[in-house]
Amino acid sequence: MHADFARRGIKLGVPEPLIDGAVPPHGPLEIGPAAMVWPLDSGGTVRMTVAEDGDMLRIDVTLMGNAPPPLSLGLRFAEVRGAERYLRNGYQSWDGSYFVAPGTPAGDGPPAKAPTLGFAATALLPAGREAALVLGFERHDRFQTRFGFGGDAAAMQLDVETLLDRTGAMQAETLLLFDGEGVEAQLRRWSALVAAASPLPPRLPERRLTGWCSWYNLYAAIDEGSIREHLAAARDFRDRHAVPLDIFQIDDGFTPEMGDWLDVKPQFAGGMAPLLAEVAAAGFVPGLWFAPFLVGNRSRLFTDHTDWLVQDIATGGPLVAMRFYGEFRWHKRSEEYHVLDVTHPEAAAYISGVVRTWVHEWGARYLKADFLLHGAEYGPERARWHQPGLSRIAIWRRMMTLIREAAGEDVLISGCGSPLWASVGLVDAVRIGRDIGVSWHGEYSAESLLRDLQSRNHANGTLWQADPDCVLLRDRFHELTDAEVDALAHFAAGAGGVLMTSDRLDELPPTRAQLFADLLRQQTPGWSFPRLGHDDTVIEQVSRESAPRRWLFNLGDKPVAVDGVALAPHAMAATPR
Repeated sequence: MHADFARRGIKLGVPEPLIDGAVPPHGPLEIGPAAMVWPLDSGGTVRMTVAEDGDMLRIDVTLMGNAPPPLSLGLRFAEVRGAERYLRNGYQSWDGSYFVAPGTPAGDGPPAKAPTLGFAATALLPAGREAALVLGFERHDRFQTRFGFGGDAAAMQLDVETLLDRTGAMQAETLLLFDGEGVEAQLRRWSALVAAASPLPPRLPERRLTGWCSWYNLYAAIDEGSIREHLAAARDFRDRHAVPLDIFQIDDGFTPEMGDWLDVKPQFAGGMAPLLAEVAAAGFVPGLWFAPFLVGNRSRLFTDHTDWLVQDIATGGPLVAMRFYGEFRWHKRSEEYHVLDVTHPEAAAYISGVVRTWVHEWGARYLKADFLLHGAEYGPERARWHQPGLSRIAIWRRMMTLIREAAGEDVLISGCGSPLWASVGLVDAVRIGRDIGVSWHGEYSAESLLRDLQSRNHANGTLWQADPDCVLLRDRFHELTDAEVDALAHFAAGAGGVLMTSDRLDELPPTRAQLFADLLRQQTPGWSFPRLGHDDTVIEQVSRESAPRRWLFNLGDKPVAVDGVALAPHAMAATPR
């Protein structure tokens, strides 16, 4: 057997087995006609098979013999040479996807956002060539898969793992290896392979999702009156401009504590059903926000049903997913947030009942499910679930399947803070970056949108509809210039995915109102990013049309010239293709 792990000038070399994040002591590699086998000193073997599928390799790794079920299983490529940059692919909406150079240190941020940790797939870029070598897992509905990046600029170490979570499974997910011209083209190919392998076909809305969301203007300071005012403004805007503005979504702020999803604050004394009926009567799809995995410690659910919560193995009590011990309490009373154990039959019945009530009694037809990452963050080394032996992804998909079945096939579901790849077939749209902020730089800012949308654009329209988050249109209460607002709105809308705003639509300056109307009318087939992976300062965005349009965006703080086009800092320009 021979495995060619050298392509496009990138040499991966012969790997070693990886169990629970380390190379186990093993004997010499045995290469046979059908497999490569490593005999383990502890007993058992690791077996790797490589099958050719056209120009693509399919790599499978199996732990055999008397070895105990592992937390994770995979391969380590100790010295990868010839890669100038690689894709650090995040796992969920907020953790970021970006290209970096080998040897980039982890930094001081959260490990889940570090350049040394990636998920699902990576793309290795050879020096000086518009090409990519892609290593990506085929299926994402059973286990989480990840990549570890180490070494230095000359020789990068690459770990490739499937998190089996001690379920008893002994085989890693199939790893695909292929290469070709064009970085985004190769990532699109991977997305298409993921879609084809998914047990559920991707849910792809017939047209882009458009609408209004309460969060980025009102935040949690909502009540019946403010919602009705914005509803009237949205209806008048839609009718006056004759544009597709379809969804009207009430975000966080109408429930008193996370977990008590059937309770409402006194500010909604009439209840949600009459209010959503008004939304529907105005011609909108009524939408509501919730975080189905989170339970606040001040909620009634926490008081009455602590047995419905995921337990922390270390403390013996409910696992704490988030803490707010200081002055900021997130407009609620809870200091701690726990995780609903959807493997508990009563907890599962509760969340199904919530969704059925919201949809069939209250009238919601669009659900924004937020903080979904917390269903896929914890393995058996930290968390104890009511039903043992399930992978974190099996648990996550159980929750989302319950929500989908309770809601029905015709209800739109948007995943936020959500696993990107495990969600295929269960959600209609997925947020692809952080919450959009009110400045160009920073944690909550334009930077996440500009970086993450282009590096995740390959999945838009193939696995789900991409949600770049709401566009900001108002002329005050933010730190963006007019040019920055204009550039960000065009950039977000150009992806062809979800297009929503939170601003009060009867308070927009005429130029911004016209801009939003023009963007809503564009049913674009999507855009490509020809410079992806090779330029961190200038983004080139090209529409995929018979007569393509082209935009250039300057992300930097200094003026630049591209193809003879002068670009001011944080500005855009339309150019001939």
